[in-house]
Amino acid sequence: MNAVVRLLRAGWEGLFGLLLLVAAPFAMPRVRKRVRRLAGTAPTSLWRELTWLATPLGLLLAVFWLDLALAGLMGVGMPLLFALEGDGELWYQWVVVDDLAGAFFAVPVGALMLWVAWRLAPRFVRAEAWRTRRLLAPSLAERVEWLTETRSAALDASALELRRIERDLHDGAQAQLVALSLQLGMAEDMLDRDPTAARGLLLEARAGAEAAMAELRALVHGIHPPVLSERGLGGALEALAVRSGVECEVALRRRLPAPLESALYFTAVELVSNALRHSGASHIAVTVDDGVVLRVTDDGRGGARVEDGSGLRGLQRRLAPFDGVLDVSSPVGGPTVVTVELACASS
Repeated sequence: MNAVVRLLRAGWEGLFGLLLLVAAPFAMPRVRKRVRRLAGTAPTSLWRELTWLATPLGLLLAVFWLDLALAGLMGVGMPLLFALEGDGELWYQWVVVDDLAGAFFAVPVGALMLWVAWRLAPRFVRAEAWRTRRLLAPSLAERVEWLTETRSAALDASALELRRIERDLHDGAQAQLVALSLQLGMAEDMLDRDPTAARGLLLEARAGAEAAMAELRALVHGIHPPVLSERGLGGALEALAVRSGVECEVALRRRLPAPLESALYFTAVELVSNALRHSGASHIAVTVDDGVVLRVTDDGRGGARVEDGSGLRGLQRRLAPFDGVLDVSSPVGGPTVVTVELACASS
């Protein structure tokens, strides 16, 4: 139902919006593209979701099963009900029960109804599950299109990350190493003529080497923090909480594959950084359960929207290859709750 919810959040309210939503599969290509951009899915998916909403088969089956089970219980308990009623008359399945023999006759009928209800329960559940899968599950074409988009996003993100690493190495550690080489060459030339000046250059070279090492460590930390390899996602999030001064609750008791841990960790880092920079929050909490569901909450000014900037959209692109879902609840005035769930992590 994410598509319908996204359309409502985008402001498609009132009769016109509803008519456009229903007519989207049959509308002109321009309208279909507009609906797809807002809903994040194809108009045919919207139509199937609306069909699922308009046909509450599960509710009807549940009401029928409950009526059958209650009728069975009433039949089994008819002798007791008749004894409590005294000399009065009772109705059971459109039949008047006016004596004890009739009350006992209702017992096997009620038992049969209970047996039928017991046998029908799993079949009703499977029928509703089948209907839900047929209407709400993505079609093969939609799935292929989604995988194509996420693969493209993953390749773009990988290329962007490689360019970032190359730029950081070129502008940071490489420049410092070039300066270090020049300082060592100058010190070598001055070693015999001016040992004091050569010593000063060596000290500067040592400081430059330490700065280059720090730059490289920061770069490695930005690619894959060592704490993530050593202590897993839970330990890395706890370390993040200590560094950032935020509250952290970890209920994750298992290790995840390294790509999943890295994606969740850097998502948490960006969400916490955004909250610290932009929300004006006095309290930020990070929680992760064994589901695996990551949740970052802050009591800031709220009003955050995925459509407003590239930060949350970038997170969506980062999570897409993992079938990740990012949900933002941020009313004006707060609080803001960002929930991240990776489908492949919970399996």
